[in-house]
Amino acid sequence: MSGTLFIPPAALAPAGGCGSIVPGPAAPETVILRNDGWWPDIDLAALRKATRIRDTVTTERLRDAVLGAIITLGLDLDAWGERQRAAGAASLATVPGRANVAIDGEPRLVILYRRAIGATAKAELVERYRDLDSTKAGDRDADALDQTPSELRRDAVYAIRDMLGRGRVAVELI
Repeated sequence: MSGTLFIPPAALAPAGGCGSIVPGPAAPETVILRNDGWWPDIDLAALRKATRIRDTVTTERLRDAVLGAIITLGLDLDAWGERQRAAGAASLATVPGRANVAIDGEPRLVILYRRAIGATAKAELVERYRDLDSTKAGDRDADALDQTPSELRRDAVYAIRDMLGRGRVAVELI
């Protein structure tokens, strides 16, 4: 519920007085980051909610982190994306095959892409603003964080590997 609450003067003091205006909760700001048309656009409010990024992180800071994540993932996925475009896919959502079956009405690859973007962006924010997920006591110990940057980056790598159809474990013999 958003809006403005008006408290009449009589409710404030029996002897009269003036009324007060108390602002209601702010409506979430709708900001959509437009991607290149092939990769999906990113809704910052939806990403904020999905990754539990608090509103103490400004929209501008979140936007910068998401732009960085889009660039980083682009470096990892551009060759794969080019192969998909060459095969005729008009967008990530239209990549054919079992790997892109719809889950709850949304293509699997789009879900994975957004997951990778969210994890990468939050990792950057947690690293840059170490108190983002700190406890009320102000404990800045990395062990007290809800998710560490390395865990978030791991989640992003898992999403990318799932998109590419690769296993999550890489083992080399020395």
